[in-house]
Amino acid sequence: MKPVYSVVIPLYNEEEVIAETYGRLTGVMQTMNEPYELIFVDDGSRDGTAKIAAEIAAGDPCVCLISLARNFGHMPAITAGMEYSRGDAVIIIDADLQDPPEALPHMAALWKSGYDVVYGKRTERKGEGFFKKLSAKLFYGFIRKMTPVDLPADTGEFRLMDRKVCDAVNRLGETHRYIRGLVSWVGFRQTAYEYVREKRFAGSTKYPLRKMAAFAMDAITAFSYKPLKLATLLGAAVSLSSFLYMLFVVWQAIFTDTTVSGWASIVVLLLFTQGLVLMILGLMGEYIGRIFEETKKRPVYIVREVLGRDDFFEKNRKSHNSDTIACHN
Repeated sequence: MKPVYSVVIPLYNEEEVIAETYGRLTGVMQTMNEPYELIFVDDGSRDGTAKIAAEIAAGDPCVCLISLARNFGHMPAITAGMEYSRGDAVIIIDADLQDPPEALPHMAALWKSGYDVVYGKRTERKGEGFFKKLSAKLFYGFIRKMTPVDLPADTGEFRLMDRKVCDAVNRLGETHRYIRGLVSWVGFRQTAYEYVREKRFAGSTKYPLRKMAAFAMDAITAFSYKPLKLATLLGAAVSLSSFLYMLFVVWQAIFTDTTVSGWASIVVLLLFTQGLVLMILGLMGEYIGRIFEETKKRPVYIVREVLGRDDFFEKNRKSHNSDTIACHN
C-alpha cells in the first residue's frame, strides 16, 4: 500500500538516541491512522547506528534503512531520503528529538487544510547557550538581508512537504543543497507551525562552530551574489579614500612644512589595502569553487545498501539501474 506519509530521518552517530526516536515516531504515526513509512538514512556513521537501524528495519515492515557509502553530509542524507520517499507528504526530522515527533499530527492537519509546506518555527531553544542563540539570531538576520529568497527565521529542516514540492526540490540539480532555502525558493503555499525546541535527548551536536560557518557560507553563496557587490563597493570606497588621502599628502608636501618623514602610515595603508584585496579574492574563490563543484556533475550521494521493504527496494533498484548507486537529477 502506498504510504500517505514518508518520514525522512538522517542519521550520523546517533546510537544513543535512535531507539527512542523510532519508538516516539512510531507511536505518533500510528495515532494518525494512515499508511506511513520511516526512512532512516545512515550517513556513514562510525558507531553502532547502522546496526541498530538495520535491526529496526528487519523487525518493522514500515521502516527502510538507506546506508550511504560514506559520510556525505546532512543535506545529501536528507536528499537521499527525499528521492527515495513515496508518500503524498514528506516529513524531514532529525533523530536527536530536539524537534518533537508529537508535532507531526498538527503539521499534517495544516497540510490537509491546503498548505503545501508546513515548516517548524522555533519559539524557544532549550539547552542552548547564549553564544549559540546569539550566533543563530545573527545568522538568520544576515541570511535574510543577503538573499532575495524569503527564508523564515528560526527554522531548520524540520518540515512537512507535499509530494509536488518534494518532487520540485528533487529536480533541482545543485551539488551544494541548502534544503530549507530550496524549499523556500520553489514557492507554493507555505506556513509555520510554532513549537518549543527541546534539548538533545542524548549525544552531541553534529553542527559545531566550524560546520555552522561552512553551512552559512553554503547558504549565502547558493542564493545570493550580494557579497560580490559588497566587495565591489568596499573596493571602490577604499580606492576613493586612498585617492583623497593622496591629494591630502600632495597638498601637505607643496603648501606646508609639516610633512612627516617615515613609513608607518604607508605600511598601515599597504597592509589594509592588501588585506582587503586578499579578502575579496577569497570571497571570489568561494564562488569559483562552487562553480567548479557544480560543473563536475557528481552524484550528491552514493548508496551502499537499502534494507527493509522488499517492494520499496525493488522499485528504487529499477529506477536507479543499480542497488549501489543513486544520483541526483
